[in-house]
Amino acid sequence: MRIPSAVAASSRGWTLAVPAASSGVNLPPKLPILHNSIVAAPHSTAALRLSSGRASVAQVKSRATQPSAPALVASVADLFEFICAGPLLNKLGYTPEKIGERIDEWLECGLLLSRLFKLDELRLSTPQKARFYHYYIPVFLWCEDLIEQHRSKFKDGEEIPPLVIGVSAPQGSGKTTLVFALDFLFKRTGKNSATLSIDDFYLTAEGQAALRNENPGNSLLEFRGNAGSHDLAFSVETLTALTRLTKEGERMKLPRYDKSAYGGRGDRADPSTWPEVQGPLHVILFEGWMLGFKPLPNETVKAVDPQLEMVNKNLEAYFDSWDKFVDSWIVIKIQDPKCVFQWRLEAEIAMRQDGKPGMSDEEVMDFVSRYLPAYKAYLPGLYEEGPRGSEEERLLVIEVDNGRNPIAAH
Repeated sequence: MRIPSAVAASSRGWTLAVPAASSGVNLPPKLPILHNSIVAAPHSTAALRLSSGRASVAQVKSRATQPSAPALVASVADLFEFICAGPLLNKLGYTPEKIGERIDEWLECGLLLSRLFKLDELRLSTPQKARFYHYYIPVFLWCEDLIEQHRSKFKDGEEIPPLVIGVSAPQGSGKTTLVFALDFLFKRTGKNSATLSIDDFYLTAEGQAALRNENPGNSLLEFRGNAGSHDLAFSVETLTALTRLTKEGERMKLPRYDKSAYGGRGDRADPSTWPEVQGPLHVILFEGWMLGFKPLPNETVKAVDPQLEMVNKNLEAYFDSWDKFVDSWIVIKIQDPKCVFQWRLEAEIAMRQDGKPGMSDEEVMDFVSRYLPAYKAYLPGLYEEGPRGSEEERLLVIEVDNGRNPIAAH
């Protein structure tokens, strides 16, 4: 492959000093992908240059005084070829020429992500490089392009509402980690962002108890999760207010849900613990396992599970409460809903090994079984047609394998 001149220029002149990864970067408690396959020991403080991992830190420092060092050019060229082999690029329209024009952005994002996840960017393994350069970074750059397109529609002086990006993905498929990485990159590159999960809109413990009493014998509505277990009025109120956070100095607290309350049944967290964001916002990342699901004919859902009929009826109100707020979509497509059980089991086993309370294998099976009917009923339509109201140029469907690695984009 012919290496664009911009790539060689970046390899000669691009340097970024990175402080120790362990200083001030806190990972959220639930990052199963990274805990299982990416996170490595933190690297020491150093002024680092991008390398293929073949050179020591001292050697890379030495080469920094030789702007046209052939070995360094080769290492960046190797990374460029690796980037160009990514499975999402055709869908995103990222040709080698376009990647070359923005190579500095790719390099900077790689360094930032290495810092975030406490990795030594000089020694990234192939899976780690793939997670960054084949997945998180191209998705981030696509989102950045959408934000710029969105903002270009407004005239100077007009208030610009934030772009709302919906991330729909089954539990355990990596949406929490993806959103975490995107949010971090937005903030580090000058975009003011906010994150919300559909979990933040669960009914209070009192409301959940009322729902359970109103649907005796329906295991799909016995606990939080399925359509009907969310406070939709609160959703509309929150999303409306957040999308109006367009002025400097405006502040708002984002709701959060405490899944550990009431012995694991959960309750809305105390507002004093809610994080605060301030305007003007550029982008809102709104994620959830059932975001974008569309109601189906009753006979269709009853054939999957008779208990799903009430859930399907509840789902009719969700478009106006959630989906209509979303401007662009990222949908993570899994190959088999049964993967959710294995992913959840892996997470619980890891928690138990770390000395934290975790569900038993039987409890995991019971937990996941309450979601499987909805996956079986609604995922095929989501993957084939996209969310209701979505536009092709603003919809990115990413297919992942059983290891949660991207293998295709549609």
